[in-house]
Amino acid sequence: MTAPSGQIRVGIGGWTFAPWRGVFYPKGLPHTQELRYAGARLTSIEINGTFYRTQTPKTFRSWASEVPPGFVFAVKGPRYAVNRRALKEAGDSIKRFLDSGVTELGEHLGPLLWQFAPSKKFDAADFSGFLELLPAAYGGQKLRHVVEVRHDSFCTPQFVTLARGFAVPVVFTDHARYPNVADLTGDFVYARLQRGNDTAPAAYPPRDLDAWAKRLRLWAQGGAPDDLPRVDAAHKANAAPRDVFAYVIHEGKIRAPAGAMALIERLNKDDE
Repeated sequence: MTAPSGQIRVGIGGWTFAPWRGVFYPKGLPHTQELRYAGARLTSIEINGTFYRTQTPKTFRSWASEVPPGFVFAVKGPRYAVNRRALKEAGDSIKRFLDSGVTELGEHLGPLLWQFAPSKKFDAADFSGFLELLPAAYGGQKLRHVVEVRHDSFCTPQFVTLARGFAVPVVFTDHARYPNVADLTGDFVYARLQRGNDTAPAAYPPRDLDAWAKRLRLWAQGGAPDDLPRVDAAHKANAAPRDVFAYVIHEGKIRAPAGAMALIERLNKDDE
């Protein structure tokens, strides 16, 4: 009998990147068809443009119309909500973001990613105030939130306990400089695989892709990889199946789509 498992979706950050043309995208493919092309080969994409500028409901509807059933977008929350001294004062900014039409993605809406600057230090009261502002639903649609912290001060059990209390996952960054927190604090897992290299045809060496496919599958089945660092190692997380979102992103960007597709291929073989 196959073990119960959450869904695993794998993708990249954005879909508009000139060096992908002729490498990931076929030479001569119209730019207007790039999202459709990527959506047919990946199972998720992290939208980064929402971090820098406000979109419109029409834009979100357009993006949703170009991807197949089952495909979801992770959407990065705007910088005006997270790049502030007092996070607990971000309520109006969060509402403005949600009012921009995010829920127009409908069934294609995945997690909302709140990414904090590397200089942002952990302050329990302020961070708790921010988490309290994140609604569980909006416009009748359930929302899922995840936070990415990038300062070492967050490497404390107090932060992990706080995130767990709000059932908000912490991004596993897989980054050389930022903290890598693999503690499970919510009902899904979000990993940003940022150690790729363009000298590898699929961003990561085959053995690393094999290892990541195994970790993603273990997370989906409710387990926790024992080779990733946890801050609160004494806490044993609930073993329930979890949805998993993984993005080959940042370093090795030219080869990121190949890395994502290689992971998807490995996961599909596991299901055969």
